[in-house]
Amino acid sequence: MWPHRKRPSYGFLGRVQSLGINYGQVANNLPQPQHVLELFRSLKLTKTRIYDTNPQILTAFANSNIELIVTIENEVLTDLMDPQQALQWVCTHIRPYFPATRITGIAVGNEVFDTTLMAYLVPAMVNIHAGLVQLGLDEYIHVSTPCSLAVLAESYPPSAASFRQELAGIMLEFLQFLSSTKAPFWINAYPYFAYKDDPARVSLDYVLLNYPNSGMIDPLTKLHYDNMLYAQVDAVIFSVAKMGFGGLEVRVSETGWPSKGDSDEIGATVENAAIYNRNLLSRQLAHEGTPLRPNTRLEIYLFALFNEDLKPGPTSERNYGLFQPDETMAYNVGLSELSASSTSSASISLTSSANHEVAKMGYQSLVYWMFVYLVAIQVLMRRPF
Repeated sequence: MWPHRKRPSYGFLGRVQSLGINYGQVANNLPQPQHVLELFRSLKLTKTRIYDTNPQILTAFANSNIELIVTIENEVLTDLMDPQQALQWVCTHIRPYFPATRITGIAVGNEVFDTTLMAYLVPAMVNIHAGLVQLGLDEYIHVSTPCSLAVLAESYPPSAASFRQELAGIMLEFLQFLSSTKAPFWINAYPYFAYKDDPARVSLDYVLLNYPNSGMIDPLTKLHYDNMLYAQVDAVIFSVAKMGFGGLEVRVSETGWPSKGDSDEIGATVENAAIYNRNLLSRQLAHEGTPLRPNTRLEIYLFALFNEDLKPGPTSERNYGLFQPDETMAYNVGLSELSASSTSSASISLTSSANHEVAKMGYQSLVYWMFVYLVAIQVLMRRPF
């Protein structure tokens, strides 16, 4: 550790306000990382997440100013129970590339709470963070893990949401770690699955983020939700607050829509995928927050950059990409048009759908802080004095 040394300043700019994108590599026909970097530049994309620490990608993206979140594979978690192995992992996979490659986060596993490895998760995160501290990198790189919505026992309405009871102990440790290190809670959220499983009852406009649509009103908070993605995120925010951590930021580590599926994968079409991702991009450019946190722009990473031909499972799993492996568009969501125009003109042309929320922001912010206050009172009342 450097207890008496001034930490180095790497001259990073503030967080770039843009849509992130997941760069998966489960394929045998993808372009070389240097070509992918050129694609990022042409589209003016500035944030990405990869599912490993591929040295070719980390080297290619050096000096590009593109923010990267890297991932520790699930199968490595048991090794990281040893603090020395965790430090060695940081020294091998992070230190040689940073700061030239702008690594901003480490995802420790992916959807680990859905596996038998969850007992190893928090110790691994603690040890990885300790390794970053020892190398003086903890101020620049956060440590978290993406969770699926399966961590919730209830998600509808958002105010009724809570974590599964059997996760209470480990979830408390996890949230304590995030709070102490000021790291975000990452959630993988796919409204597509809700529609696929029950298309007769779930509104397509609601899951596609179309506006206007009647949506739903939370009976407790009276907040109006015009899309399922924001409702899912607020369900997580409520669940986190009920555990006593209302100040944590919740970010979307994955969301997307498949452009092709099997016969029983209702809604997996090019048209729906284009609409979902175009609406998502529009809302991101409008700097939208959720109804519960309207003044905090929701950070989202779209899944995914490419169609990946080696992914197992149903046809949809191989068809989430915005691009084909030859870098042609699977469908057009408007990224090319935006890259050809200035940020200001793009924002002006795409923010009209969000303007109707501006007048509500003061009231919604008040509702949120009233809720946090009530949760805090409940937590204090439960404590023995």
